[in-house]
Amino acid sequence: MSRRPSRLRSRAPLLLAAAALWAFGGADAQARTIYRCVLAGTVSLSTAPEPGSKCEAKDIPDDAVQTPNLWGEMGVFSGTLYEREQDGVLVYGTRKLPGAREYLRFTVATPPGEPAHEGLGEVEAPKLDRHAKAFKTAAKRSGVDEAMLRAVAHAESRFDEKAVSPKGAQGVMQLMPATAESLGVTDPFSPAQSIEAGARYLGTLLKRFKNDRTLAIAAYNAGPGAVARYAGVPPYAETKAYLQKVEALYDAYKRALSPPPLRPADAVPVGNALRTTLP
Repeated sequence: MSRRPSRLRSRAPLLLAAAALWAFGGADAQARTIYRCVLAGTVSLSTAPEPGSKCEAKDIPDDAVQTPNLWGEMGVFSGTLYEREQDGVLVYGTRKLPGAREYLRFTVATPPGEPAHEGLGEVEAPKLDRHAKAFKTAAKRSGVDEAMLRAVAHAESRFDEKAVSPKGAQGVMQLMPATAESLGVTDPFSPAQSIEAGARYLGTLLKRFKNDRTLAIAAYNAGPGAVARYAGVPPYAETKAYLQKVEALYDAYKRALSPPPLRPADAVPVGNALRTTLP
């Protein structure tokens, strides 16, 4: 009698595409543990931690409506599912380790990134060269995500330290004079002072709204009083549009500031897709 789990051949490609691999768990389990393992810039999925890799356990309920994508945004790629013995137990994974046997091959399409917010049009490319040192310093001191800080500055002034809004907001972070003064700003047109104060102000808003980024960004635009009054994002057209723009920019800066993306283990790019090195 085969030691391999039942239904494996028919379900494995779909489960791998969804990053589940739960078909390899116990039959009576209510949740399966899948390990997402990273080694040398590549990612693999396994039913047990891989020796030598940095692995993170992901528990997936059997009754999940949709299995999560643990691969990441990798487009279409082909890979191989391997079987190996580890500590006396059969283990299945997508990285070829010593002693592993090829079990089956699969081709999956991981979900693409979400499209840009409708109605925003093209969002400008991130500008990482503008006041780079000031942003890094302010983010580190305040604990505010640098991508969020840059996104707000981009939306507010496009990094123009001399910007003044019709309502009187000034500088890179477009702080109102009273707010800037309360934060100890002596020169609102100094990029370093403006960014430092803006970071501290965003940090205060995040703390007030329990690290809800959406509410903090809305409060930066409409004021914390308005967010508290409406118990959420105020129904102002300007604030809703601002929030969409900052969120789109945040995603762009998050990607721009992130390390190079991982690639699936034992796969190489071929044209617009990825294919295993095996014939």
